Amino acid sequence: MENQDKTINHEDSEPSTEVNHTASRCQEKQEETVMNPRGIDGNEPTEGSNLLNSNEKMQETPAEPNHLQRLRQTFACPPRGLLDRVITNVTMVVLLWAIVWSITGPECLPGGNLFGIIILFYCAVIGGKLLGLIKLPTLPPLPPLLGMLLAGFLIRNIPVISDNVQIKHKWSSALRSIALAVILVRAGLGLDSNALKKLKGVCVRLSLGPCLVEACASALLAHFLMGLPWQWGFMLGFVLGAVSPAVVVPSMLLLQEGGYGVEKGVPTLLMAAGSFDDILAITGFNTCLGMAFSTGSTVFNVLKGVLEVVIGMATGLLLGFFIQYFPSSDQDKLVWKRAFLVLGLSVLAVFSSLYFGFPGSGGLCTLVLAFLAGKGWASAKADIEKVIAVAWFIFQPLLFGLIGAEVSITSLRPETVGLCVATLGIAVLIRILATYLLVCFAGFNFKEKIFISFAWLPKATVQAAIGSVALDTARSHGEKQLEGYGMDVLTVAFLAILITAPIGSLLIGLLGPRLLQKAEHQNKDEEDQGETSIQV
Repeated sequence: MENQDKTINHEDSEPSTEVNHTASRCQEKQEETVMNPRGIDGNEPTEGSNLLNSNEKMQETPAEPNHLQRLRQTFACPPRGLLDRVITNVTMVVLLWAIVWSITGPECLPGGNLFGIIILFYCAVIGGKLLGLIKLPTLPPLPPLLGMLLAGFLIRNIPVISDNVQIKHKWSSALRSIALAVILVRAGLGLDSNALKKLKGVCVRLSLGPCLVEACASALLAHFLMGLPWQWGFMLGFVLGAVSPAVVVPSMLLLQEGGYGVEKGVPTLLMAAGSFDDILAITGFNTCLGMAFSTGSTVFNVLKGVLEVVIGMATGLLLGFFIQYFPSSDQDKLVWKRAFLVLGLSVLAVFSSLYFGFPGSGGLCTLVLAFLAGKGWASAKADIEKVIAVAWFIFQPLLFGLIGAEVSITSLRPETVGLCVATLGIAVLIRILATYLLVCFAGFNFKEKIFISFAWLPKATVQAAIGSVALDTARSHGEKQLEGYGMDVLTVAFLAILITAPIGSLLIGLLGPRLLQKAEHQNKDEEDQGETSIQV
Protein backbone atom coordinates (compact mmCIF):
# COMPACT_ATOMS: atom_id res chain seq x y z
CA MET A 1 0.00 0.00 0.00
CA GLU A 2 2.76 2.38 0.88
CA ASN A 3 4.46 1.60 -2.42
CA GLN A 4 1.23 2.26 -4.29
CA ASP A 5 0.78 5.60 -2.51
CA LYS A 6 4.31 6.57 -3.39
CA THR A 7 3.69 5.65 -7.00
CA ILE A 8 0.52 7.73 -7.11
CA ASN A 9 2.23 10.67 -5.49
CA HIS A 10 5.08 10.36 -7.96
CA GLU A 11 2.65 10.31 -10.89
CA ASP A 12 0.81 13.34 -9.50
CA SER A 13 4.02 15.26 -9.16
CA GLU A 14 5.14 14.68 -12.77
CA PRO A 15 2.71 17.16 -14.39
CA SER A 16 3.68 19.87 -11.98
CA THR A 17 7.33 19.38 -12.80
CA GLU A 18 6.48 19.55 -16.53
CA VAL A 19 4.59 22.78 -15.98
CA ASN A 20 7.51 24.13 -14.01
CA HIS A 21 9.90 23.15 -16.82
CA THR A 22 7.64 24.88 -19.38
CA ALA A 23 7.38 28.02 -17.27
CA SER A 24 11.12 28.08 -16.77
CA ARG A 25 11.71 27.75 -20.52
CA CYS A 26 9.33 30.64 -21.23
CA GLN A 27 11.06 32.69 -18.56
CA GLU A 28 14.45 31.92 -20.10
CA LYS A 29 13.17 33.03 -23.52
CA GLN A 30 11.81 36.25 -22.09
CA GLU A 31 15.10 36.89 -20.30
CA GLU A 32 16.98 36.26 -23.53
CA THR A 33 14.70 38.74 -25.27
CA VAL A 34 15.26 41.34 -22.57
CA MET A 35 19.01 40.72 -22.34
CA ASN A 36 19.44 40.61 -26.16
CA PRO A 37 16.95 43.08 -27.65
CA ARG A 38 18.53 42.96 -31.15
CA GLY A 39 16.97 40.85 -33.80
CA ILE A 40 18.57 38.44 -36.19
CA ASP A 41 19.85 41.24 -38.40
CA GLY A 42 21.45 42.98 -35.43
CA ASN A 43 19.00 45.90 -35.40
CA GLU A 44 16.90 46.82 -32.41
CA PRO A 45 13.27 45.87 -33.02
CA THR A 46 10.62 48.51 -32.53
CA GLU A 47 6.93 48.15 -31.86
CA GLY A 48 6.19 48.91 -35.50
CA SER A 49 8.65 46.27 -36.71
CA ASN A 50 7.20 43.73 -34.31
CA LEU A 51 3.70 44.50 -35.65
CA LEU A 52 4.97 44.26 -39.22
CA ASN A 53 6.70 40.96 -38.51
CA SER A 54 3.56 39.55 -36.95
CA ASN A 55 1.45 40.78 -39.88
CA GLU A 56 3.94 39.30 -42.36
CA LYS A 57 3.73 35.94 -40.62
CA MET A 58 -0.06 36.09 -40.75
CA GLN A 59 -0.18 37.22 -44.40
CA GLU A 60 2.56 35.04 -45.87
CA THR A 61 0.40 31.99 -46.32
CA PRO A 62 -2.86 33.42 -47.72
CA ALA A 63 -1.20 35.79 -50.27
CA GLU A 64 -0.61 33.24 -53.00
CA PRO A 65 -4.00 31.54 -52.71
CA ASN A 66 -5.76 34.94 -53.00
CA HIS A 67 -3.79 35.75 -56.14
CA LEU A 68 -4.59 32.39 -57.66
CA GLN A 69 -8.20 32.75 -56.62
CA ARG A 70 -8.48 36.09 -58.42
CA LEU A 71 -7.04 34.57 -61.60
CA ARG A 72 -9.48 31.70 -61.39
CA GLN A 73 -12.40 34.07 -60.89
CA THR A 74 -11.28 36.24 -63.83
CA PHE A 75 -10.88 33.36 -66.27
CA ALA A 76 -13.62 31.17 -64.86
CA CYS A 77 -16.00 29.35 -67.16
CA PRO A 78 -18.64 30.74 -67.29
CA PRO A 79 -16.77 34.08 -66.83
CA ARG A 80 -17.35 36.41 -63.91
CA GLY A 81 -16.20 39.83 -62.74
CA LEU A 82 -14.40 42.15 -65.17
CA LEU A 83 -14.41 39.77 -68.14
CA ASP A 84 -18.12 39.16 -67.72
CA ARG A 85 -18.83 42.94 -67.61
CA VAL A 86 -16.76 43.55 -70.74
CA ILE A 87 -18.52 40.80 -72.68
CA THR A 88 -21.93 42.02 -71.48
CA ASN A 89 -21.30 45.67 -72.41
CA VAL A 90 -19.91 44.78 -75.85
CA THR A 91 -22.89 42.51 -76.49
CA MET A 92 -25.33 45.30 -75.52
CA VAL A 93 -23.60 47.79 -77.82
CA VAL A 94 -23.59 45.38 -80.76
CA LEU A 95 -27.21 44.43 -80.06
CA LEU A 96 -28.27 48.08 -79.99
CA TRP A 97 -26.57 48.68 -83.33
CA ALA A 98 -28.11 45.53 -84.83
CA ILE A 99 -31.63 46.53 -83.74
CA VAL A 100 -31.29 50.04 -85.15
CA TRP A 101 -29.74 48.64 -88.34
CA SER A 102 -32.63 46.22 -88.80
CA ILE A 103 -35.05 49.18 -88.62
CA THR A 104 -33.20 51.93 -90.49
CA GLY A 105 -31.02 49.96 -92.90
CA PRO A 106 -28.22 52.02 -94.51
CA GLU A 107 -28.52 54.82 -91.92
CA CYS A 108 -26.69 52.55 -89.47
CA LEU A 109 -23.94 51.57 -91.91
CA PRO A 110 -20.69 53.54 -92.41
CA GLY A 111 -21.55 56.90 -93.92
CA GLY A 112 -25.03 57.03 -92.36
CA ASN A 113 -26.18 59.52 -89.76
CA LEU A 114 -27.01 57.02 -87.02
CA PHE A 115 -23.71 55.21 -87.51
CA GLY A 116 -21.86 58.52 -87.18
CA ILE A 117 -23.79 59.51 -84.05
CA ILE A 118 -23.16 56.15 -82.36
CA ILE A 119 -19.44 56.17 -83.19
CA LEU A 120 -19.07 59.79 -82.09
CA PHE A 121 -20.88 59.11 -78.82
CA TYR A 122 -18.74 56.13 -77.84
CA CYS A 123 -15.50 57.81 -78.95
CA ALA A 124 -16.39 60.89 -76.88
CA VAL A 125 -17.14 58.74 -73.83
CA ILE A 126 -13.85 56.86 -74.23
CA GLY A 127 -11.97 60.14 -74.72
CA GLY A 128 -13.43 61.54 -71.51
CA LYS A 129 -12.55 58.36 -69.60
CA LEU A 130 -8.97 58.33 -70.90
CA LEU A 131 -8.42 61.97 -69.96
CA GLY A 132 -9.86 61.25 -66.52
CA LEU A 133 -7.10 58.67 -65.99
CA ILE A 134 -4.47 61.43 -66.16
CA LYS A 135 -4.02 62.35 -62.51
CA LEU A 136 -1.36 64.76 -61.30
CA PRO A 137 -0.44 64.87 -57.60
CA THR A 138 -1.90 67.75 -55.55
CA LEU A 139 -3.91 68.88 -58.58
CA PRO A 140 -7.57 68.45 -59.48
CA PRO A 141 -8.28 66.00 -62.33
CA LEU A 142 -8.50 67.36 -65.85
CA PRO A 143 -12.09 67.89 -67.02
CA PRO A 144 -13.36 64.90 -69.08
CA LEU A 145 -15.14 67.27 -71.45
CA LEU A 146 -11.73 68.16 -72.90
CA GLY A 147 -11.25 64.54 -73.98
CA MET A 148 -14.73 64.53 -75.53
CA LEU A 149 -13.92 67.70 -77.48
CA LEU A 150 -10.63 66.28 -78.77
CA ALA A 151 -12.32 63.01 -79.75
CA GLY A 152 -14.78 64.85 -82.01
CA PHE A 153 -11.98 66.98 -83.44
CA LEU A 154 -9.90 63.90 -84.32
CA ILE A 155 -12.87 62.12 -85.90
CA ARG A 156 -13.43 65.11 -88.17
CA ASN A 157 -9.80 65.58 -89.19
CA ILE A 158 -8.50 62.00 -89.67
CA PRO A 159 -9.11 61.25 -93.38
CA VAL A 160 -10.19 57.59 -93.27
CA ILE A 161 -12.45 58.04 -90.25
CA SER A 162 -14.02 61.30 -91.45
CA ASP A 163 -15.08 59.62 -94.71
CA ASN A 164 -17.08 56.95 -92.84
CA VAL A 165 -18.30 58.97 -89.83
CA GLN A 166 -20.55 61.67 -91.24
CA ILE A 167 -23.41 63.51 -89.54
CA LYS A 168 -25.70 65.90 -91.40
CA HIS A 169 -25.86 69.47 -90.18
CA LYS A 170 -29.58 69.17 -89.42
CA TRP A 171 -29.02 66.18 -87.14
CA SER A 172 -26.02 67.80 -85.47
CA SER A 173 -27.92 71.04 -84.87
CA ALA A 174 -30.91 69.20 -83.40
CA LEU A 175 -28.76 67.21 -80.96
CA ARG A 176 -26.89 70.34 -79.83
CA SER A 177 -30.20 72.15 -79.31
CA ILE A 178 -31.47 69.32 -77.10
CA ALA A 179 -28.22 69.44 -75.11
CA LEU A 180 -28.66 73.21 -74.73
CA ALA A 181 -32.18 72.66 -73.36
CA VAL A 182 -30.83 70.15 -70.82
CA ILE A 183 -28.14 72.63 -69.69
CA LEU A 184 -30.69 75.40 -69.28
CA VAL A 185 -33.00 73.14 -67.26
CA ARG A 186 -30.13 72.22 -64.92
CA ALA A 187 -29.21 75.89 -64.54
CA GLY A 188 -32.79 76.91 -63.79
CA LEU A 189 -33.35 74.12 -61.27
CA GLY A 190 -30.02 74.91 -59.63
CA LEU A 191 -31.05 78.46 -58.75
CA ASP A 192 -31.93 78.93 -55.09
CA SER A 193 -34.51 81.61 -54.37
CA ASN A 194 -33.30 81.96 -50.77
CA ALA A 195 -29.75 82.51 -51.99
CA LEU A 196 -31.04 85.17 -54.39
CA LYS A 197 -32.58 87.08 -51.47
CA LYS A 198 -29.41 86.82 -49.34
CA LEU A 199 -26.95 87.79 -52.07
CA LYS A 200 -24.30 90.16 -50.84
CA GLY A 201 -22.96 93.04 -52.85
CA VAL A 202 -19.73 91.25 -53.74
CA CYS A 203 -21.66 88.26 -55.14
CA VAL A 204 -23.83 90.54 -57.26
CA ARG A 205 -20.77 92.38 -58.55
CA LEU A 206 -18.99 89.11 -59.29
CA SER A 207 -22.04 87.71 -61.08
CA LEU A 208 -22.64 90.69 -63.35
CA GLY A 209 -19.44 92.68 -63.66
CA PRO A 210 -16.85 90.30 -65.19
CA CYS A 211 -19.31 88.89 -67.73
CA LEU A 212 -20.42 92.33 -68.96
CA VAL A 213 -16.87 93.69 -69.05
CA GLU A 214 -15.55 90.70 -71.01
CA ALA A 215 -18.53 90.80 -73.38
CA CYS A 216 -17.95 94.47 -74.19
CA ALA A 217 -14.18 94.01 -74.54
CA SER A 218 -14.66 90.98 -76.82
CA ALA A 219 -17.18 92.90 -78.94
CA LEU A 220 -14.69 95.73 -79.48
CA LEU A 221 -11.85 93.33 -80.31
CA ALA A 222 -14.03 91.21 -82.61
CA HIS A 223 -15.23 94.29 -84.49
CA PHE A 224 -11.83 95.89 -85.01
CA LEU A 225 -9.58 92.80 -85.22
CA MET A 226 -11.83 90.17 -86.80
CA GLY A 227 -14.14 92.47 -88.76
CA LEU A 228 -17.40 91.19 -87.27
CA PRO A 229 -20.51 93.43 -87.16
CA TRP A 230 -21.45 94.87 -83.79
CA GLN A 231 -24.33 92.41 -83.22
CA TRP A 232 -22.04 89.47 -83.95
CA GLY A 233 -19.29 91.02 -81.85
CA PHE A 234 -21.53 91.20 -78.78
CA MET A 235 -22.81 87.72 -79.54
CA LEU A 236 -19.20 86.49 -79.44
CA GLY A 237 -18.63 88.50 -76.28
CA PHE A 238 -21.47 86.81 -74.42
CA VAL A 239 -20.25 83.40 -75.64
CA LEU A 240 -16.88 84.14 -74.02
CA GLY A 241 -18.36 85.86 -70.96
CA ALA A 242 -19.54 82.71 -69.18
CA VAL A 243 -17.44 80.54 -66.86
CA SER A 244 -17.76 76.78 -66.87
CA PRO A 245 -19.50 75.19 -63.86
CA ALA A 246 -18.24 71.79 -65.07
CA VAL A 247 -14.67 72.93 -64.32
CA VAL A 248 -15.09 75.44 -61.48
CA VAL A 249 -17.49 73.51 -59.22
CA PRO A 250 -15.44 70.25 -58.85
CA SER A 251 -12.26 72.27 -58.21
CA MET A 252 -14.01 74.41 -55.58
CA LEU A 253 -15.39 71.33 -53.86
CA LEU A 254 -11.88 69.86 -53.59
CA LEU A 255 -10.60 73.07 -51.99
CA GLN A 256 -13.60 73.19 -49.69
CA GLU A 257 -12.94 69.65 -48.50
CA GLY A 258 -9.34 70.62 -47.75
CA GLY A 259 -10.49 73.64 -45.74
CA TYR A 260 -8.98 76.28 -48.04
CA GLY A 261 -10.80 79.60 -48.10
CA VAL A 262 -13.72 78.21 -46.09
CA GLU A 263 -13.63 80.84 -43.35
CA LYS A 264 -14.24 83.67 -45.81
CA GLY A 265 -16.47 81.57 -48.06
CA VAL A 266 -14.39 81.86 -51.23
CA PRO A 267 -15.43 78.49 -52.77
CA THR A 268 -19.11 79.09 -51.97
CA LEU A 269 -18.95 82.60 -53.43
CA LEU A 270 -17.44 81.39 -56.71
CA MET A 271 -19.90 78.51 -57.11
CA ALA A 272 -22.94 80.72 -56.39
CA ALA A 273 -21.82 83.59 -58.60
CA GLY A 274 -20.93 81.20 -61.42
CA SER A 275 -24.54 80.15 -61.93
CA PHE A 276 -25.79 83.73 -62.27
CA ASP A 277 -22.84 84.56 -64.53
CA ASP A 278 -23.84 81.78 -66.93
CA ILE A 279 -27.50 82.82 -66.96
CA LEU A 280 -26.54 86.42 -67.75
CA ALA A 281 -24.31 85.25 -70.62
CA ILE A 282 -27.01 82.99 -72.10
CA THR A 283 -29.67 85.72 -71.84
CA GLY A 284 -27.41 88.31 -73.45
CA PHE A 285 -26.46 85.89 -76.22
CA ASN A 286 -30.07 85.06 -77.04
CA THR A 287 -30.98 88.76 -77.16
CA CYS A 288 -28.08 89.53 -79.53
CA LEU A 289 -28.93 86.46 -81.61
CA GLY A 290 -32.44 87.76 -82.25
CA MET A 291 -31.11 91.19 -83.16
CA ALA A 292 -28.44 89.80 -85.52
CA PHE A 293 -30.90 87.82 -87.66
CA SER A 294 -33.67 90.41 -87.81
CA THR A 295 -34.06 92.61 -90.87
CA GLY A 296 -34.78 96.29 -90.61
CA SER A 297 -33.43 99.38 -88.91
CA THR A 298 -31.37 99.40 -85.73
CA VAL A 299 -34.30 100.70 -83.69
CA PHE A 300 -36.48 97.86 -84.98
CA ASN A 301 -33.78 95.32 -84.12
CA VAL A 302 -33.49 96.67 -80.58
CA LEU A 303 -37.27 96.59 -80.14
CA LYS A 304 -37.39 93.05 -81.48
CA GLY A 305 -34.70 92.00 -79.01
CA VAL A 306 -36.72 93.47 -76.15
CA LEU A 307 -39.85 91.77 -77.52
CA GLU A 308 -38.07 88.40 -77.51
CA VAL A 309 -37.10 88.87 -73.87
CA VAL A 310 -40.72 89.71 -72.96
CA ILE A 311 -42.10 86.74 -74.93
CA GLY A 312 -39.56 84.36 -73.37
CA MET A 313 -40.26 85.49 -69.81
CA ALA A 314 -44.06 85.51 -70.27
CA THR A 315 -44.10 82.02 -71.79
CA GLY A 316 -41.74 80.74 -69.09
CA LEU A 317 -43.96 82.17 -66.35
CA LEU A 318 -47.06 80.55 -67.83
CA LEU A 319 -45.46 77.12 -68.30
CA GLY A 320 -43.71 77.34 -64.93
CA PHE A 321 -46.93 77.91 -63.02
CA PHE A 322 -48.61 75.15 -65.03
CA ILE A 323 -45.94 72.57 -64.22
CA GLN A 324 -46.07 73.43 -60.51
CA TYR A 325 -49.58 71.97 -60.25
CA PHE A 326 -49.65 69.39 -63.03
CA PRO A 327 -49.08 66.61 -62.19
CA SER A 328 -50.42 66.86 -58.66
CA SER A 329 -48.46 65.49 -55.73
CA ASP A 330 -50.87 62.57 -55.18
CA GLN A 331 -50.03 60.86 -58.49
CA ASP A 332 -47.77 57.86 -58.78
CA LYS A 333 -44.37 58.03 -60.54
CA LEU A 334 -44.41 61.73 -59.80
CA VAL A 335 -40.67 62.30 -60.25
CA TRP A 336 -40.57 60.78 -63.72
CA LYS A 337 -43.64 62.70 -64.88
CA ARG A 338 -42.28 66.01 -63.67
CA ALA A 339 -38.85 65.36 -65.20
CA PHE A 340 -40.44 64.43 -68.53
CA LEU A 341 -42.63 67.54 -68.56
CA VAL A 342 -39.85 69.99 -67.69
CA LEU A 343 -37.49 68.45 -70.26
CA GLY A 344 -40.17 68.14 -72.94
CA LEU A 345 -41.43 71.70 -72.54
CA SER A 346 -37.86 73.04 -72.54
CA VAL A 347 -36.92 71.22 -75.75
CA LEU A 348 -40.19 72.39 -77.33
CA ALA A 349 -39.47 75.99 -76.30
CA VAL A 350 -35.99 75.93 -77.86
CA PHE A 351 -37.15 74.42 -81.18
CA SER A 352 -40.38 76.42 -81.48
CA SER A 353 -38.55 79.72 -80.89
CA LEU A 354 -36.39 78.95 -83.93
CA TYR A 355 -39.45 77.96 -85.96
CA PHE A 356 -41.41 81.16 -85.20
CA GLY A 357 -38.41 83.43 -85.81
CA PHE A 358 -37.69 84.41 -82.19
CA PRO A 359 -34.47 82.45 -81.51
CA GLY A 360 -33.60 84.44 -78.39
CA SER A 361 -36.80 83.70 -76.49
CA GLY A 362 -36.43 79.89 -76.21
CA GLY A 363 -33.47 79.87 -73.83
CA LEU A 364 -34.95 82.53 -71.55
CA CYS A 365 -38.28 80.69 -71.49
CA THR A 366 -36.51 77.49 -70.42
CA LEU A 367 -34.63 79.23 -67.60
CA VAL A 368 -37.77 80.87 -66.17
CA LEU A 369 -39.78 77.67 -66.56
CA ALA A 370 -37.20 75.51 -64.75
CA PHE A 371 -36.70 78.09 -61.97
CA LEU A 372 -40.42 78.39 -61.19
CA ALA A 373 -40.87 74.63 -61.37
CA GLY A 374 -38.02 74.02 -58.92
CA LYS A 375 -39.38 76.68 -56.57
CA GLY A 376 -42.79 75.02 -56.54
CA TRP A 377 -41.44 71.51 -56.04
CA ALA A 378 -39.31 72.56 -53.04
CA SER A 379 -37.77 69.47 -51.38
CA ALA A 380 -38.79 67.13 -54.22
CA LYS A 381 -36.54 69.07 -56.61
CA ALA A 382 -33.46 67.00 -55.72
CA ASP A 383 -34.97 63.77 -57.09
CA ILE A 384 -35.89 65.48 -60.37
CA GLU A 385 -32.39 66.92 -60.67
CA LYS A 386 -31.02 63.36 -60.53
CA VAL A 387 -33.16 62.39 -63.53
CA ILE A 388 -32.02 65.51 -65.42
CA ALA A 389 -28.42 64.61 -64.56
CA VAL A 390 -28.90 61.26 -66.32
CA ALA A 391 -30.06 63.10 -69.44
CA TRP A 392 -27.01 65.36 -69.23
CA PHE A 393 -24.76 62.28 -68.87
CA ILE A 394 -26.09 61.11 -72.26
CA PHE A 395 -26.00 64.44 -74.10
CA GLN A 396 -22.72 65.80 -72.71
CA PRO A 397 -20.51 63.50 -74.88
CA LEU A 398 -22.69 64.29 -77.89
CA LEU A 399 -22.49 68.04 -77.30
CA PHE A 400 -18.71 68.30 -76.92
CA GLY A 401 -18.05 65.64 -79.56
CA LEU A 402 -20.22 67.49 -82.09
CA ILE A 403 -18.57 70.82 -81.28
CA GLY A 404 -15.15 69.28 -81.90
CA ALA A 405 -16.39 67.66 -85.11
CA GLU A 406 -17.52 71.04 -86.48
CA VAL A 407 -13.95 72.37 -86.57
CA SER A 408 -11.97 71.34 -89.64
CA ILE A 409 -8.26 72.07 -89.96
CA THR A 410 -8.55 72.59 -93.71
CA SER A 411 -11.13 75.36 -93.28
CA LEU A 412 -9.08 77.27 -90.70
CA ARG A 413 -6.82 80.02 -91.97
CA PRO A 414 -3.71 80.80 -89.88
CA GLU A 415 -4.58 84.49 -89.70
CA THR A 416 -8.10 83.63 -88.48
CA VAL A 417 -6.73 81.39 -85.73
CA GLY A 418 -4.22 84.06 -84.74
CA LEU A 419 -6.89 86.76 -84.51
CA CYS A 420 -9.18 84.44 -82.54
CA VAL A 421 -6.41 83.63 -80.05
CA ALA A 422 -5.51 87.31 -79.73
CA THR A 423 -9.15 88.26 -79.12
CA LEU A 424 -9.52 85.50 -76.54
CA GLY A 425 -6.27 86.33 -74.74
CA ILE A 426 -6.88 90.08 -74.47
CA ALA A 427 -10.50 89.56 -73.36
CA VAL A 428 -9.43 87.10 -70.65
CA LEU A 429 -6.78 89.51 -69.33
CA ILE A 430 -9.35 92.31 -69.17
CA ARG A 431 -11.72 89.97 -67.31
CA ILE A 432 -9.03 89.07 -64.76
CA LEU A 433 -8.29 92.75 -64.08
CA ALA A 434 -11.99 93.60 -63.83
CA THR A 435 -12.60 90.73 -61.42
CA TYR A 436 -9.75 91.89 -59.20
CA LEU A 437 -11.15 95.42 -59.05
CA LEU A 438 -14.69 94.23 -58.37
CA VAL A 439 -13.71 92.15 -55.32
CA CYS A 440 -11.83 95.04 -53.73
CA PHE A 441 -13.27 96.42 -50.48
CA ALA A 442 -15.00 93.07 -49.86
CA GLY A 443 -12.85 91.89 -46.95
CA PHE A 444 -10.44 89.75 -49.00
CA ASN A 445 -6.67 90.06 -48.76
CA PHE A 446 -4.34 90.41 -51.75
CA LYS A 447 -3.75 86.67 -52.22
CA GLU A 448 -7.47 85.88 -52.12
CA LYS A 449 -8.20 88.57 -54.70
CA ILE A 450 -5.57 87.07 -57.01
CA PHE A 451 -7.06 83.60 -56.61
CA ILE A 452 -10.63 84.76 -57.29
CA SER A 453 -9.45 86.59 -60.42
CA PHE A 454 -7.75 83.50 -61.90
CA ALA A 455 -10.46 81.08 -60.73
CA TRP A 456 -12.89 82.96 -63.03
CA LEU A 457 -10.91 81.78 -66.08
CA PRO A 458 -12.20 78.31 -67.27
CA LYS A 459 -14.69 78.18 -70.12
CA ALA A 460 -16.35 75.03 -71.47
CA THR A 461 -20.02 74.14 -70.97
CA VAL A 462 -21.81 77.32 -72.03
CA GLN A 463 -19.37 77.86 -74.91
CA ALA A 464 -20.15 74.37 -76.23
CA ALA A 465 -23.89 74.90 -75.78
CA ILE A 466 -24.30 78.28 -77.48
CA GLY A 467 -21.11 78.52 -79.54
CA SER A 468 -22.66 76.73 -82.52
CA VAL A 469 -26.19 78.20 -82.28
CA ALA A 470 -25.27 81.22 -84.39
CA LEU A 471 -23.76 78.97 -87.09
CA ASP A 472 -26.83 76.72 -87.14
CA THR A 473 -29.15 79.74 -87.43
CA ALA A 474 -27.02 81.16 -90.25
CA ARG A 475 -27.19 77.85 -92.10
CA SER A 476 -30.96 77.83 -91.80
CA HIS A 477 -31.04 81.27 -93.46
CA GLY A 478 -28.71 80.10 -96.23
CA GLU A 479 -26.46 83.20 -96.27
CA LYS A 480 -22.77 82.47 -96.83
CA GLN A 481 -21.55 85.67 -95.19
CA LEU A 482 -23.50 84.96 -92.00
CA GLU A 483 -22.18 81.37 -92.05
CA GLY A 484 -18.66 82.80 -92.10
CA TYR A 485 -19.45 84.94 -89.06
CA GLY A 486 -20.96 81.92 -87.31
CA MET A 487 -17.85 79.86 -88.08
CA ASP A 488 -15.66 82.56 -86.51
CA VAL A 489 -17.79 82.50 -83.36
CA LEU A 490 -17.60 78.70 -83.22
CA THR A 491 -13.81 78.74 -83.73
CA VAL A 492 -13.31 81.17 -80.86
CA ALA A 493 -15.59 79.04 -78.64
CA PHE A 494 -13.62 75.90 -79.57
CA LEU A 495 -10.27 77.54 -78.83
CA ALA A 496 -11.64 78.96 -75.56
CA ILE A 497 -12.56 75.48 -74.35
CA LEU A 498 -9.31 73.95 -75.56
CA ILE A 499 -7.09 76.60 -73.93
CA THR A 500 -8.86 77.86 -70.82
CA ALA A 501 -10.43 74.64 -69.47
CA PRO A 502 -7.18 72.75 -68.67
CA ILE A 503 -5.22 75.91 -67.78
CA GLY A 504 -7.98 77.15 -65.48
CA SER A 505 -8.31 73.79 -63.77
CA LEU A 506 -4.55 73.58 -63.17
CA LEU A 507 -4.35 77.17 -61.93
CA ILE A 508 -7.14 76.59 -59.40
CA GLY A 509 -5.40 73.45 -58.13
CA LEU A 510 -1.99 75.16 -57.90
CA LEU A 511 -2.98 78.56 -56.53
CA GLY A 512 -5.70 77.42 -54.11
CA PRO A 513 -3.50 75.80 -51.44
CA ARG A 514 -0.89 78.55 -51.79
CA LEU A 515 -3.08 81.66 -51.76
CA LEU A 516 -6.07 80.68 -49.62
CA GLN A 517 -5.96 80.37 -45.85
CA LYS A 518 -6.67 76.98 -44.38
CA ALA A 519 -9.35 76.69 -41.71
CA GLU A 520 -7.93 76.60 -38.16
CA HIS A 521 -10.06 73.67 -37.04
CA GLN A 522 -8.68 71.65 -39.96
CA ASN A 523 -5.13 72.39 -38.80
CA LYS A 524 -6.02 71.46 -35.22
CA ASP A 525 -7.59 68.21 -36.35
CA GLU A 526 -4.47 67.34 -38.34
CA GLU A 527 -2.24 68.15 -35.35
CA ASP A 528 -4.40 66.01 -33.07
CA GLN A 529 -4.27 63.15 -35.55
CA GLY A 530 -0.50 63.51 -35.78
CA GLU A 531 -0.11 63.43 -31.98
CA THR A 532 -2.41 60.41 -31.75
CA SER A 533 -0.42 58.55 -34.40
CA ILE A 534 2.84 59.36 -32.56
CA GLN A 535 1.40 58.04 -29.31
CA VAL A 536 0.17 54.89 -31.04
